[in-house]
Amino acid sequence: MIPEDRRDGPGADEDSTQLQAAGSVRKGCDTLAAQTPCGRLQSRRARIHQQINKELRMRTGAENLYREGTTVPMIPLGLKETKELDWSTALKELISGHFGEDGASYETEIRELTNLRQAVRTPSRSESGLELLTAYYNQLCLLDARFVTPARSLGLLFQWYDSLTGVPAQQRALAFEKGSVLFNIGALHTQIGARQDRGCPTGTSRAAESFQRAAGAFNLLRQKFSRAPSPDMSPASLSMLEQLMAAQAQECVFEGLSLPVPTAPRDCLAQLHLAQEAAQVAAQYELVHQAMIQPPVCSYVPFPWTTLVHVKAKHFRSLAHYHAAVALCDSPPAEAELLALEQVFLGPLPPSEPRGLMLPQELEERRKLGKAHLKRAILGQEEALRLHALGRALRRVDLLQAVLGQALRCSLTRYSELDLEDDFFEATEAPDIQPKTHRTLEVRAPSFSRVKVADIFHRLGPLSVFSAKNRWRLVGPVHVTRGEGGFGFTLRGDSPVLIAAVIPGGHAAAAGLQEGDYIVSVNGQPCKWWKHAEVVAQLKGVGDEGVSLQVVTLLPSAEPPSTGDRRPALRGLLRNQKECGWGTSVPVRASPRPLLGWGRKAKRDKTAGGLSPASQP
Repeated sequence: MIPEDRRDGPGADEDSTQLQAAGSVRKGCDTLAAQTPCGRLQSRRARIHQQINKELRMRTGAENLYREGTTVPMIPLGLKETKELDWSTALKELISGHFGEDGASYETEIRELTNLRQAVRTPSRSESGLELLTAYYNQLCLLDARFVTPARSLGLLFQWYDSLTGVPAQQRALAFEKGSVLFNIGALHTQIGARQDRGCPTGTSRAAESFQRAAGAFNLLRQKFSRAPSPDMSPASLSMLEQLMAAQAQECVFEGLSLPVPTAPRDCLAQLHLAQEAAQVAAQYELVHQAMIQPPVCSYVPFPWTTLVHVKAKHFRSLAHYHAAVALCDSPPAEAELLALEQVFLGPLPPSEPRGLMLPQELEERRKLGKAHLKRAILGQEEALRLHALGRALRRVDLLQAVLGQALRCSLTRYSELDLEDDFFEATEAPDIQPKTHRTLEVRAPSFSRVKVADIFHRLGPLSVFSAKNRWRLVGPVHVTRGEGGFGFTLRGDSPVLIAAVIPGGHAAAAGLQEGDYIVSVNGQPCKWWKHAEVVAQLKGVGDEGVSLQVVTLLPSAEPPSTGDRRPALRGLLRNQKECGWGTSVPVRASPRPLLGWGRKAKRDKTAGGLSPASQP
């Protein structure tokens, strides 16, 4: 959590750039979040102060809730916090026990993973911060595919603090870590959207896209998680957050249409579109408000959020009536606009059904109907101001009160222009405005493929074979000599290369090689990531003295470890891989596991990872 808003000034940018250039921090993290002991102490005091003020339970990003500008403030979501985590012991034990390699030789990889997680604790509120969170999420997917099985976890205790209440939650499932990072990706999108300048078309478009991405992240999280450990990640909360972000995105669409465009005069049809767009925003905020006041969400959603959503629903419902009144009174609708005008109040009617109440054609009748809509607008705006005054947090927001007051003054001015002295008849009852949007917004899931990462633990080998889901045994070193017909086996596949067939009675069969073995070392050189052509070229280059091979054989999940000449583990296998030049980045392979597997039973592969000899290319 970030206790106070630090404006992005030139000095902060220069300090961040210098620290990143020095290599001490990762790009995308907030380099000044906890730089000095004094700063850490102040942050701690601010966190305690916020916990005491429970009526203002708005964590990270709450400072952006009421930012300066000319538009209604948005609601950003705070980031979940976490403690430091020691990956070293658990990963070293797993690498040594299951993979048979020296866990101490992976100090560099473990340190890189630790630094990456440390950086995502304080991401910057920018696209770089999103890329940092996405990169860490992709690494977690790779860790899940390599080290986690349905029957065994890493044994680490992941602890995260609730974004809404600050209550800690912990689990030993790696999927909890993945879900918390995905939650922060959505929360960071909300903060980026709330910081946009929505006084221009570019700002409204960027804000709408940010809120769409946030809604997509919460939707994905709700679909993949079945048992939430904290209130902010429960299905009810995620559904409410998804609706809230969709409503805020729709509000950005309305604001973009409301911006003054000199080349486009505000005719009757344009005012009707604005009326329906405002009604659409109001309808969505009413749904959000209903979700917020339902248990169990109502017990932990901040009260200022609920009040602000209720105020917005009243405000945009009033704006819908205001624009409908302007459309009725300012300019008489053309013949082609009469149908659109009726649909604003009656909704689209099938051709077979007779039309209901026909709209008045006379100017005086339209004036009376417009006056009725202005009356409803004034009543709604007065109610919005009353709700605004109820909350102590909202009372301190001069911007929100200014926006509501300005809207009320405009309605009163219009009403005074239409109110005639000799008008002794009661105004007709104004019908509701039918909600409709002319720009349908779709929920957009985060683009994880946009950030390319290299598997930190790629030295362990391809995930298709060398993962905790598979069991294998090592053979070798096996010395094979060349005969008249070659070595007596055929190869196929890449990374690792597979022995497709062994000729009976040949040199390979005599050495103990079998069909389905994977070659992992040639003359002491690790070749887990070699292509087929590279292994063939290496074998062709050996002389009459033969070649020394190390191979592994995948075992069925129920088969016990074998003994004898085939050792049950890869202990000591390829310990000098870096000296052999095998340390380059490799492209990330898509994991066959679901995006989030927490709370769901993973299916076991029927053929020990799906890589039997018959399935190799």
